[in-house]
Amino acid sequence: MTISFQRRRLLQGAALLPFTGTLHAAASRRFAIGDHDFLLDGKPIQIRCGEMHFARVPREYWAHRLKTIKAMGLNTVCAYLFWNYHEWREGRYDWAAQRDAAEFCRLAQQEGLWVILRPGPYACAEWEMGGLPWWLLKHDGDAFLRTRDEAYLAPARRWLKEVGRVLGPQQVTHGGPILMVQVENEYGFYGDDVGYLRVLRQALLDAGFDVPLFQCNPTNAVARTHIPELFSVANFGSDPAAGFKALDAVQKGPRMCGEYYSGWFDTWGSPHRRGGVEGATKDIAAMLKANGSFSLYMAHGGTTFGLWGGCDRPFRPDTTSYDYDAPISEAGWIGEKFDAYRAAMTPFLAPGEKLPEPPPRMATMTISPFALAESVPVKSALPARVIKDVSPRPIEQYDISRGLVSYRVTLPAGPAGVVEVARARDLAWITLDGKQLGTFDTRYRRYKVDVPARSKPATLDILLYTIARVNFGPEVHDRKGIHGPVTFTPKGGSAQPLEHWEIRALDFDADGVLPKLAFRKGRGKGGAFYRGGFDAARTEDTFLDMSAWGQGVVWINGRCLGRFWSIGPTQTMYLPGPWIRKGRNEVVVLDLTGPRGQGTPTIAGLTTPILDQLHRERDFPRPPSTARVQLDGVKPAHEGEFAPGSQTQDVRFAAAVKGRQFCLESLDAFDGKPFAAVAELSLLDKDGKTLDQSNWTIAWVDSEEATKEDGGALNAINGQNSDYWITADKAAYPHRLVIDLGRSMDVAGLRYVPRQGPDGTPGRIRHFRAYVGDTLVVDK
Repeated sequence: MTISFQRRRLLQGAALLPFTGTLHAAASRRFAIGDHDFLLDGKPIQIRCGEMHFARVPREYWAHRLKTIKAMGLNTVCAYLFWNYHEWREGRYDWAAQRDAAEFCRLAQQEGLWVILRPGPYACAEWEMGGLPWWLLKHDGDAFLRTRDEAYLAPARRWLKEVGRVLGPQQVTHGGPILMVQVENEYGFYGDDVGYLRVLRQALLDAGFDVPLFQCNPTNAVARTHIPELFSVANFGSDPAAGFKALDAVQKGPRMCGEYYSGWFDTWGSPHRRGGVEGATKDIAAMLKANGSFSLYMAHGGTTFGLWGGCDRPFRPDTTSYDYDAPISEAGWIGEKFDAYRAAMTPFLAPGEKLPEPPPRMATMTISPFALAESVPVKSALPARVIKDVSPRPIEQYDISRGLVSYRVTLPAGPAGVVEVARARDLAWITLDGKQLGTFDTRYRRYKVDVPARSKPATLDILLYTIARVNFGPEVHDRKGIHGPVTFTPKGGSAQPLEHWEIRALDFDADGVLPKLAFRKGRGKGGAFYRGGFDAARTEDTFLDMSAWGQGVVWINGRCLGRFWSIGPTQTMYLPGPWIRKGRNEVVVLDLTGPRGQGTPTIAGLTTPILDQLHRERDFPRPPSTARVQLDGVKPAHEGEFAPGSQTQDVRFAAAVKGRQFCLESLDAFDGKPFAAVAELSLLDKDGKTLDQSNWTIAWVDSEEATKEDGGALNAINGQNSDYWITADKAAYPHRLVIDLGRSMDVAGLRYVPRQGPDGTPGRIRHFRAYVGDTLVVDK
């Protein structure tokens, strides 16, 4: 008997074959969703799935990684499609070579694996703009993405139709491996317009998909957007019982974890993250014992090659390595976690199912240090084409996708003052007549720089580098470049607009296209491209050691390898063997801050990666903060006690309070220890809806763990329930976290997500106070 919600289209499909160790038959099968089980030609089957993004793995290694996934005990692979990866320029689709999704599906089928497809349109996945194409931002709307605005839906429908054309034949109903297709991704974390989900569901049906369609959400958001036309699965990294309970509350059917987090991703400037083994294996066994299914996120993370890495909110760029502390490492290696996961799944294999041995590890090699003895300054590499505009606009308005953008304007003679821009996305270096003045840095909303007095007109230059577009939350509307107005404010005077700009850009386009460069012998000054090379007798994997360099991008034989930043935690760049040539190999490095040390810079190839060396001292200097929290005489907007456990809790104030700053004061914890932790903190308006937090920053925090783990305060407002802010050792209660909301808001309540995990997890706040005001933090 199949479940009774509206699913006739949902149940038309093919069954998942029991694993037999042989290739799947080419004939179509019937896969359905029953009252308690996924059904395979009418017989129950558990889905043991793992995520692997083919865009993050060299095509030459797809088969190797799929074999390893199968050897771990999985029978299915989950595959994201990133819309912008296939349609970087509007109307130009690319499914060739590294982008050949159909070939990836065929290889999975050859290895005895089924496929769960996740085509978006929105994906997240720590990918540039969450997979959405940058050209959507040419539209002027501030909040139109992931809505029913036709400026978004029309191209999204075209994309899904194209996906159907390419991958429709790969459905199990046509003899292929695709069992199910996801609609959108974690929409309950973003909005609650179920009409939007219905439109996208229909777009997939119209595109020819006739296998079951589903949606996924974190445990606490499952109910928010559930509709009977879509099967729901829950995403979590702990407490499977709570996740499955949330699913049981909205539907009758098999339980599935859509993303079980085996680790976590890294961001530049924060400690390397790891995922435990013991807790994960217990959860895997618990899900299987409860007749549940799951997908490991990630089974194999791989590498975000090129410029495809995304950015955590509010603005924390992700590292090029997407190792994720997954059971299969960035380079396809296996170890303790792989063995533990395999052992946890073995007792639950289907009758007669035997796991193959994993394939051997790919060979690695060292590369002796080689010199990059040629260089060319960035300013000399800029194209001759000039864009003229009265005031700078986002670069998307100039049809520039990403890269380096130079802005020039004449500053008239006059007294010292301050140049300020409305916004700078992402980093920028400012010079006056060639002399460095300072930097703009969107991470800290640092958008102004002091300018000295001038006896004659001077040339103001701004060189801007776009790192990555935010991939999560409303911040995906991440328009790059200098945003006007740009003003000069003389000391003691009023702001004056700076107008009539000349703009030039190196657009790195889809795959980090390297411009033609006129290299010369010698070391560059300031931002520069460097060129060198090495000879290789073998073509084996290696890890380029970039720890002596600054910040920028690396190319190998014209292929964009990815970004580097010596602040860490990643200090190496994975270079796959198939991308190395026998004989001479050319390496080009764009370093915007310059390599450290004197003399000719060098690079070496290592046999092991460096993923956990943090060097915050190498970051751009920040003036010491003199901010202090000031609550004397301020009446709390609310004082109360949170409930124990890991569930999301909404707290309503007796009356709304207006202010620009919000302070959560933690007075004690349920476990009696001195730690305070928050997985996520949102604020509510009078209707109980969450307030826009796209401009929020941390104004002050009394303590945050920044060395043993990534317990930074930004984790409390980044929209990710699986990470958290936690105070450091030896810091005593009370603990205070103050958020600057960017503007004055009416705050009528708060939504608190405790640190996730089992009962007894440290840092769960018990008694608390909440404050709202304009000057909760003052500059002493």
